[in-house]
Amino acid sequence: MLKRAYGATVFLSAAMLMVLEITAGRIIAPYVGNSLYSWTSVIGIVLAGLSFGNWLGGWLADRNHGHLTLGITLGLGALASLLVLALLPAFGTLLQGRTLSLAWTSILLVLGLFLLPSILLGVISPLATTLYLKIDDSVGRAVGLLHALAATGSIFGTFAAGFLFIQWIGTRWTVILVAAVLLLLAVPWLLRGRHRTAILTSLLGAGAVITAIAGHVDGFASPCDEESRYYCLRVVEEADGNGEAWARSLVIDHMRHGTNVLNDTQALWTPYIHGMDTLVEARFPHGKHLRYFFVGGGAYTHPRALADRTPRPEIVVSEIDPAVTGISESMLDLDASGMTIHHTDSRYALSLYDGGHFDVIVLDAFHDVGIPHHLVTREFNDNVRQRLADNGLYLINAIDRFPDSALIRSMLTTLEESFEHVGVWIERPEDGQDRLTYIVCASRTPLPFASIASAHGLPRTWYDISEFVEQQREQHGAVVLTDDYAPVERLISVLFTSPEQI
Repeated sequence: MLKRAYGATVFLSAAMLMVLEITAGRIIAPYVGNSLYSWTSVIGIVLAGLSFGNWLGGWLADRNHGHLTLGITLGLGALASLLVLALLPAFGTLLQGRTLSLAWTSILLVLGLFLLPSILLGVISPLATTLYLKIDDSVGRAVGLLHALAATGSIFGTFAAGFLFIQWIGTRWTVILVAAVLLLLAVPWLLRGRHRTAILTSLLGAGAVITAIAGHVDGFASPCDEESRYYCLRVVEEADGNGEAWARSLVIDHMRHGTNVLNDTQALWTPYIHGMDTLVEARFPHGKHLRYFFVGGGAYTHPRALADRTPRPEIVVSEIDPAVTGISESMLDLDASGMTIHHTDSRYALSLYDGGHFDVIVLDAFHDVGIPHHLVTREFNDNVRQRLADNGLYLINAIDRFPDSALIRSMLTTLEESFEHVGVWIERPEDGQDRLTYIVCASRTPLPFASIASAHGLPRTWYDISEFVEQQREQHGAVVLTDDYAPVERLISVLFTSPEQI
């Protein structure tokens, strides 16, 4: 019976650590986004805590620590898990307002929240294994069994978190579940030791205090209107000076992804969307029935505007997350009834169409601080060219620094391998501006103008700065982005996390 208890403890503690690790990536997303940097920080720091915890567990086992230490460690692991919710709002907001790189912000946020529970849960396996060996002298079999149970528990926890807990009960309740399981695991071991009443009372009292603090700072309240299988989604109202809502914006994780003016589909408030629309109108000035393919839906601001025009174009949208479409329809004034929407990866969705099918293809899939790397490679550009009409236009929204735009230079270089003509468009930047949204375009035939003014809506002008980017490329170089090598995060790693991203 005791052997089974050791095995169950190892299995469940390993499972809870992996549940916590998977949940960590989602919990920090509203503060630092969901990127290669955030997941690298989560995995690296949890592994670092686990490694130190394994060493500490072995050190404690060599000093004859037993059931009481096992129970106390599990109880402290439960408290450390709850502490994540108590610390998250203040700590996340504090780091978010600092001028740190995204990598450092992610590292510090994960370090402050998840290192301690990782260390404590790392203690369990070596300590329980040593205790197991005191009642079973088959060393190889016993060690192999408990290692297998720990690995199996990790697998179980990974799938349970990703496929079950986060999607059905959300991140906050998942963390609470982890704390509850660890506390329940601790109780039988604590009851076997001395001072069990005092220790249990202390753990429960500390848990109550942490819970109260978390409740006071809204640590249990999710910032999301909806937690989908991919993102934290929320809608914020934009109000005028009288407090009247005139628009709503969609925030995905920590970044605004579009603003829809209520009851006015043609009001393209977001400058880059307005700029893309203006470029298309200049390219096709005679009201031709156009066929559009949108890579990424977001707030559906541009497709929403097109759907209300005459002649109404063919609109195809590839948006991987059906929850994004749902929240746009329910809260962002979108009528998607006349659109073809694919809730799948855009490379696959685009491959479903014949060559030369679309007049305009729009890549608006910028998420956090990088475009999904497989959507900016030479191979994807070749697919776009194949499905673009001879006079078609490929438009990309991208965020980078100005004037030293390493990602834009590389995107330009990569597009030139698939298209005869490429361009980079911006509004005139303000003095000292560092972070900028660009419109990159590519086609078989050139756009015959160097600047263009909006024909409707807000008075805006966009300028082709291709020659300037070319000069920057000659000075600083660029890389060709391929399916094998597309370091988009590294190219824009100098972008700062700041309140403006929210």
